[in-house]
Amino acid sequence: MKICCIGAGYVGGPTMAVIALKCPDIEVAVVDISVPRIAAWNSDQLPIYEPGLDDVVKQCRGKNLFFSTDVEKHVHEADIVFVSVNTPTKTRGLGAGKAADLTYWESAARMIADVSKSDKIVVEKSTVPVKTAEAIEKILTHNSKGIKFQILSNPEFLAEGTAIQDLFNPDRVLIGGRETPEGNKAVQALKAVYAYWVPEERILTTNLWSAELSKLAANAFLAQRISSVNAMSALCEATGADVTQVSYAVGKDTRIGPKFLNASVGFGGSCFQKDILNLVYICECNGLPEVAEYWKQVIKINDYQKNRFVNRVVSSMFNTVSNKKIAILGFAFKKDTGDTRETPAIDVCKGLLGDKARLSIYDPQVTEDQVQRDLSMKKFDWDHPLHLQPMSPTTVKQVSCVWDAYEATKDAHGICILTEWDEFKQLDFKRIYDNMQKPAFVFDGRNIVNVDQLREIGFIVYSIGKPLDAWLKDMPAVA
Repeated sequence: MKICCIGAGYVGGPTMAVIALKCPDIEVAVVDISVPRIAAWNSDQLPIYEPGLDDVVKQCRGKNLFFSTDVEKHVHEADIVFVSVNTPTKTRGLGAGKAADLTYWESAARMIADVSKSDKIVVEKSTVPVKTAEAIEKILTHNSKGIKFQILSNPEFLAEGTAIQDLFNPDRVLIGGRETPEGNKAVQALKAVYAYWVPEERILTTNLWSAELSKLAANAFLAQRISSVNAMSALCEATGADVTQVSYAVGKDTRIGPKFLNASVGFGGSCFQKDILNLVYICECNGLPEVAEYWKQVIKINDYQKNRFVNRVVSSMFNTVSNKKIAILGFAFKKDTGDTRETPAIDVCKGLLGDKARLSIYDPQVTEDQVQRDLSMKKFDWDHPLHLQPMSPTTVKQVSCVWDAYEATKDAHGICILTEWDEFKQLDFKRIYDNMQKPAFVFDGRNIVNVDQLREIGFIVYSIGKPLDAWLKDMPAVA
């Protein structure tokens, strides 16, 4: 059997590498039109950072795992074609700001129809809105020249930073297909691939729409938990409660459980906001405005949390950060990944830059080029393929990127911790304090520092959802 995956990104690359590792008799090709991206997959410096990914790729590459820009050849030869292309949020036209833009999906489907000479199973791997399969099916059947295509939905539930572990040992693999004899046969064919290493009871099969909607629903539920605890964090600060204690007590209820209850500066990543906007749009299109309004609140609270953080920083520092150096520790949306898509750091940095701050940014996995690109890009540009993004973003002059936390904090007035990298817990804060302007502030957007210890050193500390420092009580953050 031959498998081909169109799109060599965060989903396609790792997923196909693990399939190749676990199914040595299946030939797997990952194809992409981006020459630099494929060159990186074939090099020692992979285009994405994910713990454990290097080992998997090195074991299989050149044996039964291939990365290529010859898209048409590999699609033509494949029995199963996974499509894992960008599905950005539309920025103009019908559904702008909410609906998914299926341009890349449609051109992939037309190309598959064009080059296929044998029956194929086409698998949706990107996060797509409900009913995409139906649209793709129409394109394929209207251009099929007698060839039969079966469409399956096989959404990914990977968490970045643990993607390889998630692939090795998934909670569930979801496969949705048409409830026809041909559809069932296609579902069984894909199920047989996963069955090489996933226990049968974890492979769930549903109809197409359920599979497509389950992915959006899962992300909406996860994001909702984060917004719920973040909403509580604002109330904790106002009342003197400690959000860590509250979420621990709440999480002890087995019906709720402890996961995804850490208060923070906000959620990020390529899926949560995009999928909820998508869900909102689908609800509106189906005449369900109350349901749409309900899910919109999850994003509103997330935006509120980021704004609240910026306001707290500015108001604490005598209501101005103009020309003050502020150290930003962490830019990725969470630890153990270099991914900056929709990271809360972007909005926090833009908010501080709006007040004319000078930023010194350190993140162990994010390049200066990426930071500059993120800070000068328009809202949904990040979700288009790299070669279609603005080429040379205007550099933001008040931003410098450094390669060590001590350099970032030297002569700074304040520190904002925006990613929970483990190394930030081990920093020598006494050394940092001695090299900063006074009063020295720490704004911990991830609740990872030992507040009492830092206060003893001399810092004024703000931790999300924790009882406020006396200094901060005198300087209320104006929402």
